[in-house]
Amino acid sequence: MIKDLTKGAPLKLILLFSIPLLIGNIFQQLYNLADIVIVGRTLGINALASVGAVAPLFFLIMFAVAGMTNGFAVITGQKFGAGDDCGVRRSAAISTILSTIFTLIFSFVCIILMKPILYMMNVPAEIFHDAYWYIQICVFGLITANFYNLLASIVRALGDSKTPLYFLILASVLNIFLALLFILKFNMGVPGSAVAIVLSQGFSVILCLFYIKKRFPILHLNKSDWAFKKEERKQDYDFIMEHLKVGFPMAMQFSVLGIGILIIQSVCNTFGANVIAAMTAALRIEQIATMPMISFGVAVSVFVAQNFGAKNINRVRHGVIKTSMINLILSIAMALIMRHWGSDIVGVFIGNEKTEVIKIAHDYLWISTLFYFFLGQIFIFRNALQGMGKPLIPLTSSFAELIIRSFAAVYLAVKFGYFGIFYSGPIAWITASIVVSTGYFINIRKLMFKSIKEKFENNL
Repeated sequence: MIKDLTKGAPLKLILLFSIPLLIGNIFQQLYNLADIVIVGRTLGINALASVGAVAPLFFLIMFAVAGMTNGFAVITGQKFGAGDDCGVRRSAAISTILSTIFTLIFSFVCIILMKPILYMMNVPAEIFHDAYWYIQICVFGLITANFYNLLASIVRALGDSKTPLYFLILASVLNIFLALLFILKFNMGVPGSAVAIVLSQGFSVILCLFYIKKRFPILHLNKSDWAFKKEERKQDYDFIMEHLKVGFPMAMQFSVLGIGILIIQSVCNTFGANVIAAMTAALRIEQIATMPMISFGVAVSVFVAQNFGAKNINRVRHGVIKTSMINLILSIAMALIMRHWGSDIVGVFIGNEKTEVIKIAHDYLWISTLFYFFLGQIFIFRNALQGMGKPLIPLTSSFAELIIRSFAAVYLAVKFGYFGIFYSGPIAWITASIVVSTGYFINIRKLMFKSIKEKFENNL
């Protein structure tokens, strides 16, 4: 159902919009948690390490695609907030064309360069084969991930956060079933888990297309929405550039974050299978713990995009500040939960007998949870800036985060071993939060001043 976020209490709208996002994000993580439970429990620590060793590369690839499609959807949301139905359809068509071209090129490059990349990541020889085929299969199926992220982003941009949730639940259940089938029945090993991910994502794409056809008349595209006419070449070029100016920096921003994680994993890979497995389990669990903060961030992005398009700057300011306060409380609550029960959850995933692996994971969680506040604020202010069509500040913060994270990981690992890696993320979070929060407050002040000035001039 289409939802107009330009009317009603801002915080209530954001909270209600974020709940389905939260549940959906949790189920999306089940794609990866299924890998941990099924691979770790049935195939052993080395198999789990093979998935974990390339997990950052997998996230980097997915981040690039998700960043691009989310950026395009910001324009779609702004057109919807402005009441421009033709602009919504045209945006959906251009987003589909651009994201498809980007994904195909990106996939081809990754497939060609995969082995050199894995060598650079220091993937241990004993897990190299499984790691290589796991990530290659995921890359071959990247086009399905692109279409799901694109369709889900567009649907959310129009105010519907519930439908992608339902499809994710169904796809997650299918993924678990297929992973068990391919690994236990067909003896496909680690690659079987990757095949299950790709097929379940393809299933979610089919569900999205069917639903849009039935329930979203505003997205029923016709030939004119896809056409590029000579007499409208200037307008088409400007509209394409409008998408790229938001989508490309967001893809870059997400990619930079992925590269930072990739560098950390490369350092982590030098410490052996136990450390790799521990970090794999701990990071996946942490992703679940931070899902509420991420969901608030996505909700803020849609809320801001619609209200920015409708020129309701004061609503943007109120919505962002109130959500930031809620996110502060949430980050403290999630940190307490992870500090008390994080190790127990790790034991559930990999088995309580793996005491050394659990201890390493526990040490990581004990440190990172102290800095969840900064991470939560990054999600809020970064997404608010993106919703306003201001992607350069988030991109700058991502580069700052990459530099700090990479330097800290390498330097501290030399000084303190794998324990030093645990501090690299928190140090980067502090840096990035300062950049995006400062950038947001500067921009919102400028927009508020501009809005007041325009109202004053209109009243004269």
